[in-house]
This record gives sequence, C-alpha cells and structure tokens, in this order.
Amino acid sequence: MKITSLATAATLAVSLAASTEAQELKYANWAPPFHTITEAQIEPLASALAEGSADGASLRAFHGGELGAGPADQYVRIVQGTADMGWGLPGYTSSQFPKTLIVELPGALPLEEPGYAALWRAYESELKGEFPMTEAIALWGAEPNILMMKDREVLSPGDLSGLKIRVAGSIAAEAMEALGATPVQLPMTQVYNGLQTGLIDGLVSGASVLSDFKLNEVVSSVTTGPNLGRLTFYTVMNKGVYDGLSDEARAALDEIKGEPISKMTEEAWVATADKALEEARSSDSITVNDLDADASKAFDDALAEVTDAYVAEVGGEAALAAIQGQ
Repeated sequence: MKITSLATAATLAVSLAASTEAQELKYANWAPPFHTITEAQIEPLASALAEGSADGASLRAFHGGELGAGPADQYVRIVQGTADMGWGLPGYTSSQFPKTLIVELPGALPLEEPGYAALWRAYESELKGEFPMTEAIALWGAEPNILMMKDREVLSPGDLSGLKIRVAGSIAAEAMEALGATPVQLPMTQVYNGLQTGLIDGLVSGASVLSDFKLNEVVSSVTTGPNLGRLTFYTVMNKGVYDGLSDEARAALDEIKGEPISKMTEEAWVATADKALEEARSSDSITVNDLDADASKAFDDALAEVTDAYVAEVGGEAALAAIQGQ
C-alpha cells in the first residue's frame, strides 16, 4: 500500500466538502466500544470539541468496525474520507512507517520510559513524512510487550521453539523468529478464537489485551521481564477535513492534540494493563512468571541483533537518536 499514490482528487473532494459550518466528525474505532480507546481518547476529544467550539462541531464514534473492519486499512479509510479521524497500528502497514516502528524494537526504550514522549520527540524531524495527507492527532505506545500463552509456560527462549505466536507486525515477527518461534499475523479481534482452537499457541502484546479483548478467559500463563518492545499507535485526521474546520473548532482540537491526548491515552493503556496483570496474578487459571534480570538476559541478548539490523536496514540511526532524546 502506498498512501502517496492515492488519487489527489479524493483528498481535494474531502477538503472542498469541509466547511466552516457545524460539522459532525466521524471517528472510526475498529475495536468494541468498551475498549480503552473510548474513555481514554475518543471521549476527551469529543468533549474538547463540544466545549471549545460554539459553532457546534462534534465528534461521533463508530465502534466495532462500523466504518470498516480491522486496523489494517484505517489510514487509507481516513485519507479517502470514509472516516474523518481514526486510530490504528503502524505495524499493520509496516512499509509505510519504517522509522516510526523503531519505537517498537526490543530495547529501543527502557521498559519504564513512555512511548508517546519518544514518538513526539522524533516526529517533526524524522517521522512526519510517514503520515502524508493527514494531521497527526495522537501518537502513543502501549505498555511493554509480554508473552501470553495457552496451555504452556515460557521461562527461557528455548520454551518458544516451534510455537506459533501471534504478532501485530513485522517487528514482533522478527523478534519471535529470533527466539525460535513461528510468527503468525492475525487480527487481534481473531486472537481469542485462535487460542481456543489451537491456531496459535500464544501471543506477544501488552497486558491490556487481557481485558480489552477478554483474553484472560483463554490465556493460561503470562511471562513478564524481558524487553520485548512495545506496540505503537496513531490517531490521524484527514488533512482536508482538519484544514476545513472553523478557526474555533481547530483551535479547540489543537489544544488537546499532540502530546496532551497522547499522554492521556498511553497512561490509560498502562493503567488497563496494570489492572489486567493484577487480576491475572489473583486468578486461579493464569500463572504469571515475572522473570528477573538474569532470566531475562537470554531473551534480551537474542533480540539485540534484531534491533541493530532493523535500524541499519531502514537508515534509522538519526530517528533512533531522536527517539532516545540524544
């Protein structure tokens, strides 16, 4: 998929359609309405528009993929005007976001460092070109990745040998291959059934999916400790629609977009993950293995080459330095 090759006329038409009159902006949410994104981001954005623009600009969420299923094509849908705004994962269209995905690399950031700050540090100088025809509203990271398994426990890289592990993109796929697993690309909305049926043995993702997608009902063990990277996310708005907002509505949106809403969203993600892990620890059906630094080192050592090779491949040395604040 090449966003830049889309017909310019499509964006121009959307831009011309935008007006200074009251607008109802369509937000495409491919996840269910109870997902963290609703309270963490959609509702604050809607409130900011409603309270900050007397012209009646508003934001309406379409949940559960009503404007198009799954996260893979969200960017295209926004560019083409199916939705005005929406969220997605760079990892689902990896070729469009090679430098943005550096944040997802194992060891690129310490486990405790926020992803949103790293993304915005690098946005203007290194990442902006990967978001054509849109206005970036939020960029954030999930909580650090962990391993979640069905009917197995992982205490060392060898325990992953030959297992089918669901991944969200090319970065996680390379990481799992380096650890001896077979990566499987599968939409998150299909992971529950994939674990139930044995299509996959487990997944690598943040702990928030245990509650956001009810995986706590099918996962039997969790492994934390190694730096397996993290997922990244974007929320973008069609550039023509953004430019067509009234001055008042655009100012209201500008007040919250960027780091403020990104920080709010990531902190909510982490809070959801922390709560999900607490519930897993108290569950009789889930075993949580918290590996210490010594046990995690074998994973981290195996993954170091993945990170170094990827940065070199995409010419991302400057982007990595900006992401790390160097």
